[in-house]
Amino acid sequence: MTTAPLPSSLRATLPGDHYTDPEIFRREQERLFETVWMCAVRAADLEHPGAFRTVQVGRESVVVVRDRTGRLRAFLNICRHRGARLCGEESGRLRRALQCPYHAWTYDLDGTLIAAPNLGKMPDIDRVAYGLVSVHLREWLGYAWVCLAEQPPSFEETVIGAAVERLGDAAAVERYHTEDLALGRRHRYDVRANWKLLVENFMECYHCATIHPELTDVLPEFADGYAAQYYVGHGAAFGADIKGFTVDGGEGFAPLPGLAAEQDRRYYAITVKPTVFVNLVPDHVILHRMFPLAADRTLVECDWLYAPEVVAGGQDVSASVELFHRVNVQDFDACERTQPSMASRAYRDGGVLVPSEHHIQHFHRWVLDHLAAADA
Repeated sequence: MTTAPLPSSLRATLPGDHYTDPEIFRREQERLFETVWMCAVRAADLEHPGAFRTVQVGRESVVVVRDRTGRLRAFLNICRHRGARLCGEESGRLRRALQCPYHAWTYDLDGTLIAAPNLGKMPDIDRVAYGLVSVHLREWLGYAWVCLAEQPPSFEETVIGAAVERLGDAAAVERYHTEDLALGRRHRYDVRANWKLLVENFMECYHCATIHPELTDVLPEFADGYAAQYYVGHGAAFGADIKGFTVDGGEGFAPLPGLAAEQDRRYYAITVKPTVFVNLVPDHVILHRMFPLAADRTLVECDWLYAPEVVAGGQDVSASVELFHRVNVQDFDACERTQPSMASRAYRDGGVLVPSEHHIQHFHRWVLDHLAAADA
């Protein structure tokens, strides 16, 4: 952190090397991404038995698959024989089992070793002990969350707790019934910036009046610089003439059933550390998942989720998708413009946070605490 005395209205940020140093990123992979719950896959994307998807979690490739009983399971994407990667594709559907393309060791969808060349001549091999390495998995909001830690942290405290911390009540997000919504659109963004720059950007709105004209038209209070996340329980109100959360403020869709009256015509934002953003509006939900790939590269997958009848009926979702797609492009462009400066001598000791950004310092402390945990 910056050591020079600061005016009382300012707070210090992380030093520049926390956004550029490959060794610090490696420690984040080991001590943070591989120890906490990470949002991996939308459960509905794996609808049928054998459907799988691979995701990068820290330094590990993880495969999430639906077994024949309908249960989602997660494993390290590595054959127990000689370490070959089992699934080379990002997604697909297996016929009956996971088979290593190298020596044909074959695993049931529950991870058990079921076949291998000459396995019958090796009766001492325990097919469960030499099965795939399981990864902890929980489902929430319609997504599969995985954790690589042997003893994962409390899901209720660290993941669901993020909604409580932000909105004051887990029910406030659960009323949107995200697990029952349908995927209307998905965009993927390959952002040439450190993952923490994206988190910091999402948590504040000091930049909103500068780079988000469409968003501040819909949510006028954002032009004042205070993001919804600055206040516990607060949702930014739609402008008086705004009819829906759309790029032109025009009509959206009917509010999702079950919302409280105070959630109508409001936008709520939640950061589930380290890599998930949840955006709640009356007629849809926007969920970002980030996959940090390098100190200066982050893959972002953004889902727009609507009532099933909206998607099944072929209704046009482009106006609502376009609003937050523009916000995403504007934000990620700002992060990419910032990333090169993290290596400048001018940012060696970091920058500063103005009062409307002070809450970001809690995120910085959270990151530093995880990096220091193994040294304690």
